[in-house]
Amino acid sequence: MLKTTIAGSLPKPSWLADPNTQVFAPWVPPAERLRETQDDAVRLALLDQEEAGLDIVTDGEQRRRHYIWGFLEGLTGTDTERLGRKQQRGGRYAKEQDVARIVGELTRPRPIMVDALAYTKAHTRRPVKVPLPGPMTIVDSTLDEHYRGDEEALAMRLAALLNAEARDLAAAGADVIQFDEPCFNIYLDKVKAWGIRALETAIAGVTCTTAIHICYSYGIPRVLAWKRQNTEWGQYGVTLPLLSETKIDQISIECAASGVDVAVLQGARGKDVLLGVIDVGTEEIESPELVAARIDKALAYVSPERLFPCTDCGLVPRTRAAARGKLRALVEGARLVRGRRR
Repeated sequence: MLKTTIAGSLPKPSWLADPNTQVFAPWVPPAERLRETQDDAVRLALLDQEEAGLDIVTDGEQRRRHYIWGFLEGLTGTDTERLGRKQQRGGRYAKEQDVARIVGELTRPRPIMVDALAYTKAHTRRPVKVPLPGPMTIVDSTLDEHYRGDEEALAMRLAALLNAEARDLAAAGADVIQFDEPCFNIYLDKVKAWGIRALETAIAGVTCTTAIHICYSYGIPRVLAWKRQNTEWGQYGVTLPLLSETKIDQISIECAASGVDVAVLQGARGKDVLLGVIDVGTEEIESPELVAARIDKALAYVSPERLFPCTDCGLVPRTRAAARGKLRALVEGARLVRGRRR
């Protein structure tokens, strides 16, 4: 019980990407040495997770400049170099932001992340989770200059491509495939109208465990500024009951740095809950006792067999030292609770 994992990303070494640029950092090595340095970074990410004692690991997203672009760059018809401008996330964090563009027909000529998964599995004996961006979040994070249709049609097109990728990853040995959908915390009407249906399309026929990650975005300055003034944290009260009726296996939510009342977890009955108990917006390392207290609160609503202590979101904006400390705190906090229940 209380198996530990992370949302997905870990900070990149400075010899792979500039840590000061955070989530969109360009690669430091030249193209001819990039694969080798990414391999090295993946091995270090796995080592950090294993030394901390995590039960389910990821590759730390060391091969992706951004969690959405890592998938987009494997498709035809996308441009992540000449960016467009668009309001995304409903203007919650910024009026407009740079976004990737859809400039042609979207196709997936070959599997995008299967080779990376094979490398990860060759360097760990622990279960491996692979995060993918969700269809609604891709739609919100791109400027459609090709189809120019409605968002629902684009989301369903992307969901089919994501499904093909997820099926290939499951066949290649992924233990968990997680769809990152922070937009499920923003566009609640769209979630009801077509977001759930797009998610169901993305997971259809996937033979491994499937998860959806719904957070309040990275721990970066503009997001932290929004969180400090936000007073409405009821979004999970809408989305969790909807997701409880789907075939998704796990729901990953942010509870450490948000104002979310963990009583809302009652709406996720029948699903595993990946509970965010690590704040990814600060360098301060939680004490194991604080992590344990956060887990204890959730256990009033979720059985320990269905509760997976996790990070709120990706740790990529943090320093490597802080990330390692937070991984240890996550595992040690879960161990404290586990020990009291045996």
